[in-house]
Amino acid sequence: MSDILSPIPDYLSRLNAEQREAVETLDGPLLVLAGAGTGKTRVLTTRFAHLLMTGRAFPGQVLSVTFTNKAAREMRERVSAILGRPAEGLWLGTFHALCARMLRRHADLVGLTSGFTILDTDDQMRLLKQVMDAGGIDLKRWPAQGLMAQVQRWKDRGIAPDRVTPAEDTDYAGGRARALYAAYQSRLRDLNCADFGDLMLHMVEILRGHPEVLADWHRRFRYILVDEYQDTNLVQYMWLRLLAQGHRNICCVGDDDQSIYSWRGAEIENILRFEKDFPNARVVRLESNYRSTKPILGAASGLIARNTGRLGKTLRTGRNDAEGDKVRVVSLWDSEEEARMVGERIEAAQRSGHPLAEIAILVRAGFQTRAFEERLITLGVPYRVVGGLKFYERAEIRDAMAYLRVLAQPADDLAFERIVNTPKRGLGDTAMRRMHEIAREERIPLAMAAAKLVQGGGMTGKARAALTELLHGFARWREGLAREGHVVVAATLLDESGYTDMWKQDKSPEAPGRLDNLKEFIRALGEFETLAGFLEHVALVMETDENANGDRLSLMTLHAAKGLEFDMVFLPGWEEGLFPHARALEEGGEKGLEEERRLAYVGITRARRQAIISSAANRRIYGNWSSSIPSRFLDELPAEHIQREGSTGMARNRVVDMPSVFAAGGLTARKPRTIEAGAWEVQARPAHAEPLQVGDRVFHKKFGYGHVTAVDDNKVDVNFEKSDPKRVMDSFLERA
Repeated sequence: MSDILSPIPDYLSRLNAEQREAVETLDGPLLVLAGAGTGKTRVLTTRFAHLLMTGRAFPGQVLSVTFTNKAAREMRERVSAILGRPAEGLWLGTFHALCARMLRRHADLVGLTSGFTILDTDDQMRLLKQVMDAGGIDLKRWPAQGLMAQVQRWKDRGIAPDRVTPAEDTDYAGGRARALYAAYQSRLRDLNCADFGDLMLHMVEILRGHPEVLADWHRRFRYILVDEYQDTNLVQYMWLRLLAQGHRNICCVGDDDQSIYSWRGAEIENILRFEKDFPNARVVRLESNYRSTKPILGAASGLIARNTGRLGKTLRTGRNDAEGDKVRVVSLWDSEEEARMVGERIEAAQRSGHPLAEIAILVRAGFQTRAFEERLITLGVPYRVVGGLKFYERAEIRDAMAYLRVLAQPADDLAFERIVNTPKRGLGDTAMRRMHEIAREERIPLAMAAAKLVQGGGMTGKARAALTELLHGFARWREGLAREGHVVVAATLLDESGYTDMWKQDKSPEAPGRLDNLKEFIRALGEFETLAGFLEHVALVMETDENANGDRLSLMTLHAAKGLEFDMVFLPGWEEGLFPHARALEEGGEKGLEEERRLAYVGITRARRQAIISSAANRRIYGNWSSSIPSRFLDELPAEHIQREGSTGMARNRVVDMPSVFAAGGLTARKPRTIEAGAWEVQARPAHAEPLQVGDRVFHKKFGYGHVTAVDDNKVDVNFEKSDPKRVMDSFLERA
């Protein structure tokens, strides 16, 4: 009777009915579907503490897995607060940290000792290059980054070298990827090392191959708690499945509607098939959202309901002040007007006393930040880029800037030194040292010293040819400035120097974004009348005081925003091809579209009080304008929860000439900024007397002879005889 009358513990009384059910369902498999803003972290930490407070388990008998060290620290602090004492002896941490801890106990089973070293990314790449070099692989044709990406994919899927089937194999390096993977793993063992992917792969191999070890861990762990289950990849899934086979007391917390990381290996199927993996599993849905207003939740729920690959739940507000503004959907003329609209609303919010820290701009792609950064700097609004660098601080943009600085000022030694061997041109330390010696001795710029080194026979072989080609390239590009304009020449320079090819060959997940940033960089050039004006502008932008400790607005990608929340959220660029992103649709089809919709859902649910979605009818591509189609997601938002603003119509996707847009009538447009002829008005430059046609034999000063395979206005696709096929400006080609 005393048990019945005993008061409910304080830590349970703070939970709603759904949360309490998730905390008190201790036995058997449990899936907690935690919608955005529904108290997921509170449920996890309270459940952990409840297991300890009720004596169901000792601290060392609970395995609690997170995705980040920050989440692990927060959980430890919250559990300690509930217990009223420091939580000691916990198996609490990230997947990789826990596996490293386990692996040191069983390292001998995979040919390592307990003191093995965990390699960082640079050391991994260096070791892989050594393995490839020993195997006689041409690293220029088959970059090591491509193989490393494939190796990581195999490890994320729990596939050791001896488990690579023909279906899982790749044609990389003529079908030698599997053998190189095996050689790499062998070399790691020889050095008593493991890379990051090995920590989980080795433990899965040990648990699969050694039943006595698995049984020991089953005896140790009575309960398993997993955070962000929708983000697990296959090897993480295998590890959890193996450990849960003992007591089957596994509780996975996640949200299938927020699974947005397939590009780094996450498998939404892991959470969708939970009930099949664990028969008789209990499912608890957390649907009371304490973050957002009714219109925001209504818009987000209506959108995500279009997805078929989901377990299903409907968010309802748990706030007392649930009524609020409808989600605003703003149609604008162009990307510049979009940036101005965002800036004006931020200024208005700031004037009314709204903290900048409670405002965020969430973009689909990293390159979009540039227009907003420029606008915020103009307005003097302090900001920070979360989860990345400011646009002009990114490595690929700094490289592109260095190329343009050398183009504009050949005596810029710092810029020349940055790009002379980027991409790799075979210049070793000896060649660079000799270049500097000549420059100092003769008191001449580094570029001139490089020319003297080449002419004087101080270099031989491929390095000499590559450096000669670069120097001749700069002379050719400078000559083209007056004729072609700085925008066209800059694009040509990045292509012909091999810089864009370097990123095209890079198979890392970041490479496509870097290429997008370079395209945006070229677009930014079109806003300035001269190259010198652009370089001066960027120099001033990069000198802007960051006001690091003050109140600052947040600017980030939608992926980086997951887990965060703000009072006011701007969601720009909702247009077909940008959001949903064309690459996601091309590579993922319907699955890709559903993930893009989940990303939109994540974006909307970051907002507590105001969400402003915008789309632009036109975006500049080099100097021409491309008209856009509004994102299909805009039509999927429930009408009762949104308020449409602006009347700009959007036509089918087509490239339009600026004058024709303004002559069309029916649109209120600003006069375009004056840009020198030859910058974006590509049609004004000198052309061939007779346009090039498919089949014409042509000659290019860098790539040699080839045949035209396609013609797109002034851009020509050429199948070169001694180089890879490329797209080049027709003015850089001669008929052969």
